[in-house]
Amino acid sequence: MTMGRHVIGTAAGFPAGTRRVVTLEGRSVGIFNVHGEYYALKNACPHQGAPLCLGTVTGMTLPSNPGEYLYGREGEILRCPWHGWEFDLIDGKSIFNPRGCLVKSYEVHVESGTAGNNAETLGEVYERMGAVASVETYQAVLESGDVVVYI
Repeated sequence: MTMGRHVIGTAAGFPAGTRRVVTLEGRSVGIFNVHGEYYALKNACPHQGAPLCLGTVTGMTLPSNPGEYLYGREGEILRCPWHGWEFDLIDGKSIFNPRGCLVKSYEVHVESGTAGNNAETLGEVYERMGAVASVETYQAVLESGDVVVYI
């Protein structure tokens, strides 16, 4: 099946930490620039259909020793504007309920010389543990200075 190609705008006009919500092939999609990498998610929370991509982009507390509170992953977590459910922008996985919360996710890529990261994400940890929850994501790439989403 051929995916539709949609130019969202130039990379210069889409700096790190920004997002755009657009309609592509009848779907509301949020495109996020997370530390120079582009990710696209379906704009619907699985809980009650809220416009997920209009929520707060934040970080989260990280695993730590008892009595320690470490905060990290700033700009990588999307919080639903209605009820606060949280999702990983990088892989679309639910943060608080990875086994029971399903949101459609799509593969997302960044091209034009962007190096990959081999570190295990929180979503990969959940998957290794048998979790299956995800948010619908779409392929987002940088082509000749333009941000392009494939659906």
